[in-house]
Amino acid sequence: MESREPNYVKIFSDIISKKFPKKISSCTYFLEKEKLSSLDVITLNHILFHDGEASNEHKSYDDESIAKILEYQRKNKMTNTAIASVFKLSRNTLAAWKKNASKKVKRIHQYQTTDPYER
Repeated sequence: MESREPNYVKIFSDIISKKFPKKISSCTYFLEKEKLSSLDVITLNHILFHDGEASNEHKSYDDESIAKILEYQRKNKMTNTAIASVFKLSRNTLAAWKKNASKKVKRIHQYQTTDPYER
């Protein structure tokens, strides 16, 4: 079944070529990708439309982006407050992500440790 996600590479390519041709050099890394993650989309939005504070109201993160943010926090030994400041997120959002991630890990571990004949 075909994915019904927007083709962000094409969308941003069109926007940059029509409205921001001077910013193409700062966006080529993202435009060369086959598929953009939600973090890539947010970064491109910031590069192109950075005039003013971005509203977090309509931001959406996929599981891959959430994992990257949490991994970045772990690698750099950052607090929730520090990582929230870097990615302009709510501390409560980070806490919820961590809680959900730990539940997923527990479920996976529980599934792997049960006897396959009991399933």
